[in-house]
Amino acid sequence: MQPITILTLIPEWTDESGAIHPVLLQDEQHLVLVDCGYTGFLPQLERALGEHGLTINDLTHVFLTHHDHDHVGTLAALKRSNPRIQVVAGKSEVDYIFGRKPALRLTQARTIQATLPPKHSASGQAFIEMIERVEPARVDLAVEGGDLLPWCGGCEVLATPGHTLGHVSLYVKSCDTLLAGDAAVLSSGVLALANPEFSEDIEKAQQSLHQICEHRARTVVCYHGGVLTR
Repeated sequence: MQPITILTLIPEWTDESGAIHPVLLQDEQHLVLVDCGYTGFLPQLERALGEHGLTINDLTHVFLTHHDHDHVGTLAALKRSNPRIQVVAGKSEVDYIFGRKPALRLTQARTIQATLPPKHSASGQAFIEMIERVEPARVDLAVEGGDLLPWCGGCEVLATPGHTLGHVSLYVKSCDTLLAGDAAVLSSGVLALANPEFSEDIEKAQQSLHQICEHRARTVVCYHGGVLTR
């Protein structure tokens, strides 16, 4: 049994450079999906799981690093397919995932849309509609930095705010692997900020990136960019 499996999902509107990397954590009792892709990605997830002899029904948990649409878009569909899935997310992200607050990116996109020149208006509206298609879903367990989860012999939740204020990452101790979410991207082999111009708090984002760069983990997995082994 492989404790960590890194998936590669490529949206139909882009190439390999736009791939996202959800992660599977597996032990004898748990199968955890860390982040779950865009709205409509359920078939891609089913195929990816199938390549490893797994199904949606095998999932016990989904861990969400934050509420951006490319990380939570398939959550509601996963829950409909397998209602037993337990959803775990950072405490400050819960209201966004539940739909009690509008998504940060939706608020940003609507603000920017009003300033776009006509030639970019259609693409801006398409982005807004993509975010609006995300369905709210229930969070079963809210966590914060320092919390420990029992998966794969023990995982530590790391508070990595900035990209969103409630962003969390996950350190899988037995594998010495840090799942960074969007607290860092891997670009040309270097850890960097993810879309810094859209960070909810750029100073905190820089501090979180520094935390990841200085962390003892031998391997860092970025949702955008993939794997860095140090």
